[in-house]
Amino acid sequence: QRQLVESGGGLVQPGGSLRLSCAASGFTLDSYVIGWFRQAPGKEREGVSCISSSDGRTWYAESVKGRFTISRDNAKNTVYLQMNSLKPEEQAVYYCAATPPVLPVQAMCLAPKIFASWGQGTHVAVSS
Repeated sequence: QRQLVESGGGLVQPGGSLRLSCAASGFTLDSYVIGWFRQAPGKEREGVSCISSSDGRTWYAESVKGRFTISRDNAKNTVYLQMNSLKPEEQAVYYCAATPPVLPVQAMCLAPKIFASWGQGTHVAVSS
C-alpha cells in the first residue's frame, strides 16, 4: 500500500526555519514527481514546490523563492522541504504528494488535483 508520511511541522517564530520530511512506503519516490502543497483555513490548496523524477528539476512558488528548498534523498525514499525566513501568512497544513510525471514540473505543481497520492499533512504555525 502506497503511503506518504509528512513530519517536521510545528510552531516557529516569524523568521524561523523548519525542515519538513515526506517519507514514502510501498513505492519508491524516484519515479515520481513529488510536490509540497499547503492549505490555510478558508483557502485553496496551493503548490509550494515540486521536484521532478528524472532530472531533479524544481519549481517554486514565487512567494517562497530564495527561502524554501526542496530536495530528495532516494536512498532514504524521502523528500524534504527546507523552509527559512518563515512568515505568519505561511501558517498552514503542509502536504506532500506524489504522482507519475505527466507534465512539466511547473505545470504539475500548479495543478494539485493531478497528484494521486497524498500524505496526511503536517501543521506549520508561524507566530511570536
